[in-house]
Amino acid sequence: MYKQGVIGLFFGLSLLCSTTVLAQPAKRIIALSPHAVEMLYAIGAGEAIVATTDFADYPEAAKNIPRIGGYYGIQMERVLELNPDLIVVWDSGNKAEDIQQLKTLGFTLYGSDPKTLEGVAKELEELGQLTGHMEEASKAAAAYRAQLMALRLENAKKTEPKVFYQLWSTPLMTVSKNSWIQQIIDVCHGQNVFYAADSDYPQVSLENVLLTMPEVILQSQEEGNVKGIDWSQWPEIPAVKKQQIFQINADLLHRATPRALLGVQALCDALDKAR
Repeated sequence: MYKQGVIGLFFGLSLLCSTTVLAQPAKRIIALSPHAVEMLYAIGAGEAIVATTDFADYPEAAKNIPRIGGYYGIQMERVLELNPDLIVVWDSGNKAEDIQQLKTLGFTLYGSDPKTLEGVAKELEELGQLTGHMEEASKAAAAYRAQLMALRLENAKKTEPKVFYQLWSTPLMTVSKNSWIQQIIDVCHGQNVFYAADSDYPQVSLENVLLTMPEVILQSQEEGNVKGIDWSQWPEIPAVKKQQIFQINADLLHRATPRALLGVQALCDALDKAR
């Protein structure tokens, strides 16, 4: 929770965000995920980023930030050289041993890993406190919440087409009830045909998909995913018969950032075409 009043107004006092404490706003930040980089730029703190990881490509200025690792691990010697006053880690995307080593080395860490659409706004505010960009962060969070609420209201009473979300083609994978994508499908009022699957990102067979007879097939817009399956071979599927197969920018759908609302809108637009 946030401390109100003098906390955050005077930089001589500690700034608190969850369990992260800073005596003054962070001026040298390492952001260890693409979504963290987007978040920091969204609140006006992008220029404080001194290093990041592979695939941090938005906004355009982010492409010029030095890279110090990726899914395979972080270059600890570079972290030591850069001596950041804040490292924004990705709890479910960075290697656990890397995060632990950063703690052991004494760096101040903030864990960025929004699990809900609403959580994006909360993290914008927390990062605003840590970086001294409270006003910009508050405005960004408020705008985000208002747009999300508008999308929920706009789609709440629409019909629910049966949706198959193709997360990947080989192996064929989808999403279920506890996934990030499911929250987006819920906003758009779609009916996920694999909602009740046991895992959040289950592997399914073509036979499974045929049995569900989806009215819409949604694919993340990556070439390997789109070309991995030729759905035209199964014209009995309603989505195939009616040519209701849509591709959506994966960065908009899969990154927990303010741009996620563009992904929500794109998915809602696809369902509207099917309706």
